[in-house]
Amino acid sequence: MINPNQKLNSKLFDKDVEQVPIRKGFGEGLLKSAELDKNIVGLCADLTDSTYMNLFKQKFPERFVEIGVAEQNLASVASGMAAMGKIPFMTSYAMFSPGRNWEQIRTTICYNDRPVKIAGSHAGISVGPDGGTHQAIEDLAITRVIPNMVVISPCDSIEAKKATIACAKTKFPTYIRLAREKTPVITTEDSPFEIGKAQLLFSPKGDKKADVGIIVTGSLVYKALKVAENFEKEGEKLGLKVKVLNLSTIKPLDEEAVWRLAHETGAIVTVEEHQIAGGMGSAVSECLAKHFPAPIEFIGVKDKFGQSGTPEELIEHYEMGEKHIREAVKRVVLRKK
Repeated sequence: MINPNQKLNSKLFDKDVEQVPIRKGFGEGLLKSAELDKNIVGLCADLTDSTYMNLFKQKFPERFVEIGVAEQNLASVASGMAAMGKIPFMTSYAMFSPGRNWEQIRTTICYNDRPVKIAGSHAGISVGPDGGTHQAIEDLAITRVIPNMVVISPCDSIEAKKATIACAKTKFPTYIRLAREKTPVITTEDSPFEIGKAQLLFSPKGDKKADVGIIVTGSLVYKALKVAENFEKEGEKLGLKVKVLNLSTIKPLDEEAVWRLAHETGAIVTVEEHQIAGGMGSAVSECLAKHFPAPIEFIGVKDKFGQSGTPEELIEHYEMGEKHIREAVKRVVLRKK
């Protein structure tokens, strides 16, 4: 059952559910934030339209800097502007920022604890035909290990907008992960969002105890919800009840929400469009190793590079589709003591 407290999209499971690119929410959130704070500036590495920073550029051309194809310079200039009191938002494809310019982000931005906001667009395998060189599936790992860095992975365009507005008000270096393709709109303007807080989106009807907790982030949240809905429809036929936790903030991790879900269910499935090693699933495992060890199954890329294909073909090929999440739920139940 959809958690009514989350005020999710009433047409969430309709065939014609609205679909919007997550990256568009970033552009809208940046524009809104810039209207409220004149210190916000925008920097881009020759991808203004693709990252939706064009919305900011059109309204505030005097506060926009086109760096060109020079991502290391992008990070260094943004850090310098932050040192002078500005709130820089810098964008590129995630493969190039934080990929290509990781050392500048680490040393120039995070080591100095500068409030630069890094938006990495076209993240994940669902970039599609661009292929393995442009599919950032290691970005959560390389950003969450840097001290002082906040890491956010929104589930839809509305949550991306809220995350952008929220991080504009913080004093921390922040990475926001954005997907390329249109994804279903899950949340609404009334849905709660807070950096560092997970959201319980789905629970069994009648407050019944769940058998498995699915912890998911980013563009695959909708698929996890569909799996939960299908288990609910099957009812006593299969007898599996699940909860779905949206981990929109990877760092700082909402450890209490994670270990409480594991304590209740005794089994966890993590789902992310990212390498299993070092990503959100690894963060969850680190948390549970400290607080409540429990069986875990991991959905994600299994130590491979990406390749060209349609987004949905690639999701299925790398075993991150609904059927794979469903199978992982059934596997992890069998591992419970």
